[in-house]
Amino acid sequence: MSAPSLQDGIHQAGSPVKLLWKRDPDAWTPEVIQPEYAGWRQEQAAWHTAVSLSDLSHHMSDTRIEGRDATRLLAAVSANNYEKFAVSQAKQFIPVAPDGNIVTDGILMRDAEHTYTLSGVPAAQNWVKYHAQKGGYDVEFVTDPSSAFRGEACPTLFRYQVQGPLAGALVEEVFGGPMPPTKFFHSCAVSLGAMHFRALRHGMAGQPGFEFVGPWEHAAAVKEALMSAGEQFGLVHVGALAYPTASLESGWIATPTPAIYTDPALADYREYVPLYGIEGQQPLHGSFFSENIEDFYCSPYELGYGKGVSFNHDFIGREALKAAKDSVRRTKVTLVLDPEDLAKALGRNPDFVHTYARNRVEAGTALAGVTFQSDSLDRTGTVLSLALIDHEHAQPGTEVTVVWGEHPGPGTDPGAHLDLPRVRATVHPVPYDDHARTQYRRNA
Repeated sequence: MSAPSLQDGIHQAGSPVKLLWKRDPDAWTPEVIQPEYAGWRQEQAAWHTAVSLSDLSHHMSDTRIEGRDATRLLAAVSANNYEKFAVSQAKQFIPVAPDGNIVTDGILMRDAEHTYTLSGVPAAQNWVKYHAQKGGYDVEFVTDPSSAFRGEACPTLFRYQVQGPLAGALVEEVFGGPMPPTKFFHSCAVSLGAMHFRALRHGMAGQPGFEFVGPWEHAAAVKEALMSAGEQFGLVHVGALAYPTASLESGWIATPTPAIYTDPALADYREYVPLYGIEGQQPLHGSFFSENIEDFYCSPYELGYGKGVSFNHDFIGREALKAAKDSVRRTKVTLVLDPEDLAKALGRNPDFVHTYARNRVEAGTALAGVTFQSDSLDRTGTVLSLALIDHEHAQPGTEVTVVWGEHPGPGTDPGAHLDLPRVRATVHPVPYDDHARTQYRRNA
């Protein structure tokens, strides 16, 4: 008997929303690593004031794509520009559904002329593999799933990210000198003794840094070298609580709902995708509720990926995405929540908040947008939210209200008066951090 598909799950539940709606679920944090090493406050502070190390070896799926049709395949299923994609360069992967909305994203690294590695949640990787199979492309795939699905096996690759104002000094100490000149989101080959791996110029919180990626057999030795050398620079190991908050600071929405659940043309794809994967298990919850799953979809333009979109080739969703370019109604912003209102809403002074709730953002009593992630940031003294809101309310300094709480979901009217607490919030730019917004991508 075959494993159930996403379409099976939708059919049994009665609708995509009924399948995915889970009231007040636990928020995702990276598997395997400890919740805290020095305490989440100190770990957040480290990437701003000194240097931090994040172990990313366990929570991402990596798919290697190799073959003479690799570039042709990727170009057919995504909006990226492959005419300007150098070997050793990485890009935010932008796969688009036929309606022009995002399937999900990922990090795509070009390893060689006909070889790429796609990393992140497996939804984008499923999209690529399905279309390779259906289109008869001459490619091969090797997938190393995240540790949540790997069982007892070790990862294929280690991935250590060091970032912060002292990251450069730490790197020079470890490698005996600075990294070779490397553009943002490009990588270079590095060596530590007889160990050979790569350094990608990248950092999740928008601070200076590198991501070191190499064979798992060198994982322990490389980590020990970084940790030992880092003592003199105040290096702090980042735990599972603090790590997801880095994406909020950098302005990356990590959990867009894949635009795959209703289009009849994607029925076969939903039969291909497993039910017990990200597409069938990533929960929806919060104060914003709709019976229509399409109300949860996002455009690549809303997510800030417009600069990465290229119409110099044909790809799935091209015409819909092109048509939507001049009619995008929402903007990505950071919301700074009023700490007194938040304490009243929670019934306590929050120690640590981390949630991917889709909470209503209101202007007056009217819906103005929705949140995607809300986290405590110690240096602000409150909780920040990443949100998509209507353009007319997106000007920095605008006052809005976040409805904090959980809609019961299916069976309760989306507009039901639930007497959920309101939290005042102020609109700020994305990324929230000034360095991330103005300096991070220089020399890209």
